[in-house]
Amino acid sequence: MIDYIVRSTKLPKTNIKSTIQLLNEDCTIPFISRYRKEATGNLDEVQIGEIVKYKEQFEALEKRKQAILKALEEQDVLTEELKQKIEQTQDLTTLEDLYLPYKKKRKTKAETARKNGLEPLAKIIMSQKANDIESIAYKYAKGDIASPDDALEGARHIIAEWINERADIRNLLRNQLERHAQISTKVVKAKKDEDKAQKFRDYFDWSESLSRIPSHRLLAILRAENEGFIRVKIEIDAIRALELMDNRIIRSQNSCADQIELAISDAYKRLLFPSLSNETLSKAKDKADEAAITVFAKNLKQLLLGSPIGEKRVLAIDPGFRTGCKIVCLDAQGNLKHNETIYPHAPKNDSIGAIKKISSLAEAYKIEAIAIGNGTASRETEALIRKIQFKNEIQVFVVSEAGASIYSASKIAREEFPNYDVTVRGSVSIGRRLQDPLAELVKIDAQSIGVGQYQHDVDQTKLQKQLDTVVENCVNAVGVNINSASTPLLSYVSGIGPKLAENIFNYRTENGVFKSRKDILKVPRLGGKAFEQSAAFLRIKGAKNPLDDSAVHPERYAIVKQMAKDEGVSLQELIGNKTKLQNIDLKHYVSDSIGLLTLQDIIKELEKPGLDIRETAKVFTFNQNIKTITDLHEGQLLPGIVNNITNFGCFVDVGIKESGLIHVSNLSDSFVKDVNEHVHLHQQIIVKVLEVDVARKRIQLKLHK
Repeated sequence: MIDYIVRSTKLPKTNIKSTIQLLNEDCTIPFISRYRKEATGNLDEVQIGEIVKYKEQFEALEKRKQAILKALEEQDVLTEELKQKIEQTQDLTTLEDLYLPYKKKRKTKAETARKNGLEPLAKIIMSQKANDIESIAYKYAKGDIASPDDALEGARHIIAEWINERADIRNLLRNQLERHAQISTKVVKAKKDEDKAQKFRDYFDWSESLSRIPSHRLLAILRAENEGFIRVKIEIDAIRALELMDNRIIRSQNSCADQIELAISDAYKRLLFPSLSNETLSKAKDKADEAAITVFAKNLKQLLLGSPIGEKRVLAIDPGFRTGCKIVCLDAQGNLKHNETIYPHAPKNDSIGAIKKISSLAEAYKIEAIAIGNGTASRETEALIRKIQFKNEIQVFVVSEAGASIYSASKIAREEFPNYDVTVRGSVSIGRRLQDPLAELVKIDAQSIGVGQYQHDVDQTKLQKQLDTVVENCVNAVGVNINSASTPLLSYVSGIGPKLAENIFNYRTENGVFKSRKDILKVPRLGGKAFEQSAAFLRIKGAKNPLDDSAVHPERYAIVKQMAKDEGVSLQELIGNKTKLQNIDLKHYVSDSIGLLTLQDIIKELEKPGLDIRETAKVFTFNQNIKTITDLHEGQLLPGIVNNITNFGCFVDVGIKESGLIHVSNLSDSFVKDVNEHVHLHQQIIVKVLEVDVARKRIQLKLHK
């Protein structure tokens, strides 16, 4: 396993070995990357994640090997040579090729030919020594075989199956497909004029190299095929492929060679090409899935680590026209204090009443910030808010609504607000997203947040696994206030999980707030291992021991206390004292149990204990003259917010319903390898309008430096 992971990751062998040992001891990725740096050689969570991935791949390969060996033993066909080949195989495709000749088959043409006694004839043909194979075939024309031609056809079916099962032939064709396959599409004429088909019209007649097609285009093509708008074909030069196969198999120029040539053609058309072209397309799809999942994961990380406004009192508005604007007032901890509906827009147009109501609520609940959802009627509501003369300064933010409706109808939302309907819950979610995006967004299925490309078309199991890892890493990077965190947020803390999160929440409800990290051990079923993995990620505000509100692990408290003693100050005086901390000779504290990397982390944390790694939210204002797509024209410079990133560019909200696209070619004057190196999610930027297609509702933008 270690060698397999070394080959796949190119990471040092000793570091991989130590990491696997820690994983086998039920340590989590966040814990290992943060608190076991000496053991891993300072590997980060991405590298440890790669080790986990290849460890699982290796285990799956070994499991498949054992299943195949067992099946071959039961068939009594397992030779020592075959067993050795299987055991030495490091690749699933090669393993399946080795097993293919022994796989139990459904009724095939070759199987029928064998039952009719044609295998000896097939062997004679494959020996390529007989000069008059037609005469020999007469002997086999009996029973169900009516003629020599039927006998030869049956023999060719057997030969075709042998050719199909040859690993060297399969690899030869794989190589041709991987290097030269073209993917082409044709529109289904009966569906060509349907409205839904128009978004795929670029692919009504398309052809491209499969090895070079960008991931987003392949996924779009496969979606169009799944929805029945186009037909997809994979093609290679069949004449060239057959020539290569002939050269590999045919060694004579007699009548046997003619039969083998026919068998090769049959094997290619009926068995090899259909199977291997599907395999190649499936591999291309896997690769495209991986690229799309990576994009989604990067976007999700940026979204989760979005800027919080912090513990401020918020008035949140879910805007609407006919149904009105749903308003909620939240205290600094996100608790719902008040809710009602106002109707400032058409058809009621009660803007005066709405302004009075918002003013009085802002004063009554000492509101410090207003969060407006970015859906229908968002711009109109923002314009209304900006007209109000508040007594105190109030910051106004437009907040993404993505997934708020999913949350409002979820079990979590019903449990939080059993006496309120979905509209109130949705408004609360908008307000809380401004206070702390991470704490709120973890309650929503990550796939519903809508910050990826083709996330519903990729392998859902792989996607879910990757997104769970991202959420876990983000939650643990920020840390969690154990006394205010929701059950979903607690469940992502290292070593906790859903059941212990529920136990923590219930314990807190019954016994009041946790006063120290030691109190965490009183939670039912939370044992020593869970405490070791989670304690440093759980923060306790205002604790007697200030280290309980820091990222310093409890196992290192004694060293910090020793440092304070050696410096002649109290623990409280040492924390935050940059001068004292930088004067400490860390080598003095290095031992078998703690190294320099961990000590450097401790000093860094003590300088700014509990510091939130996220930036503080900033107010942003769109161009107030731009209301719809028809207000845009070429050459305009506009403020915008990046609201989605893909491999082919990024989408930007310029304050209207439709988002504009900055294609990769318009992000920079030089080549763009990774869109994330130029922009990040929710970044405030200036864009230049290049093109506006009102009919297709498409806006082309350029990043203005």
